[in-house]
Amino acid sequence: MNTNETTLEKKFSRYQVLVIVLLALTLFTVMLDFMVMSPLGDILMKSLSLKPKQFGFAVSAYAFSAGISGLLTAGFADRFDRKKLLLFFYIGFIIGTLFCGLSHNYFMLLSARIVTGLFGGVMGSIAMAIMADIFPLHQRGRAMGFMQMAFGASQVLGIPIGRYIADHWSWQWTFLLIVGLAAIVWVIIMIKLRPVTQHLHLKTEKSPLEHLWHTFINPHYRNGFLLTCLLSLGGFMMMPWGSAFAVHNLKVSPNQLLSLFVLSGTAAMIVMPLIGKLSDKFDKVKIFTIAAISMMVIIVIYTNLSPVPFYVVVIMNILMMTAIFSRVVPANAITSVLPKMQDRGAFMSISASLQQIAGGIAAAVGGLIVVQKTDTSPLEHYNTLGYVIVVIIIFNIIQLTRVSNMIKAQKHEDKL
Repeated sequence: MNTNETTLEKKFSRYQVLVIVLLALTLFTVMLDFMVMSPLGDILMKSLSLKPKQFGFAVSAYAFSAGISGLLTAGFADRFDRKKLLLFFYIGFIIGTLFCGLSHNYFMLLSARIVTGLFGGVMGSIAMAIMADIFPLHQRGRAMGFMQMAFGASQVLGIPIGRYIADHWSWQWTFLLIVGLAAIVWVIIMIKLRPVTQHLHLKTEKSPLEHLWHTFINPHYRNGFLLTCLLSLGGFMMMPWGSAFAVHNLKVSPNQLLSLFVLSGTAAMIVMPLIGKLSDKFDKVKIFTIAAISMMVIIVIYTNLSPVPFYVVVIMNILMMTAIFSRVVPANAITSVLPKMQDRGAFMSISASLQQIAGGIAAAVGGLIVVQKTDTSPLEHYNTLGYVIVVIIIFNIIQLTRVSNMIKAQKHEDKL
């Protein structure tokens, strides 16, 4: 093995491992808060007498408020210690989730989701900025792969427990469980995470508004923003209706639904580090393209399914989850290369905002497309969502290739 290969395979330091664990735990709680809206969807619609359109708005309210919050904070994101930003927005997220757990009607839930989105929607961008500051590019794919395990863990551990609590007590207690866990993680971050201030040494004379505007209008950055938006559309459009489709269309029982989330989440946890390692070794565009094509085929088949044996539902969900994250990891690794260090916080905040806004639009549109005549009848037009997502994924492939070529051209110019 030559020197370059040794460098690429360099192990994480003990502190880097700690950072990965802390950021993964943070994202675990934030993702869990969003993810439980899918398995609790059927319970929420029945408990609060919600129509699919109302439930879609409850999901999109989080996304829209997260998008607005990200834009408002983007100009300031590179002017503070990233650790302090993380702690500030995390405590706001915890308070918002607490309000979700105290909600007893649609208005209270909708308001609580807006508050949670205002703070929680920025968490991912702050975590990504911290990760990009601490991990060099040749380690970034693996670091992102481990961080993305938080998504799988939220299904393997959080969603089944949350669903069990909702089934045996009430759905409100699911959110209260997240509050308790997040509070513990917040304290650990405050004690263990070092200040992240390298970017503060790169002075800028721009005001926060100018910094936001100059980051937004940068042509290279705009291509990254578009890619991020396209990536979020499919998930937001399809995910909120996952449990309702499984229960009412595929005739999955509540106990089987728990097993479904555990098995698909476990698959995601296993796949993420592997995909991260592969994206550090091989061409990220090829990995993304293979995963995207696979995802298109799987979605078309799955959204057109009628009642089938449970093992078929499990296999389809595992394949779909694997394909989804095999796209996310290389795409995030590529876009993380775009911003300069002094622009990284603003870039990540704007990117997260546009992602959330695009996702909010997708969830709202999904709520308008999907129809459920009664609270126990099958969902109609779910396959229409599948066809729309296929078109979006095609644009994903085109835009990712464009961004990758742009980065390669920029590197070539820098060498000249």
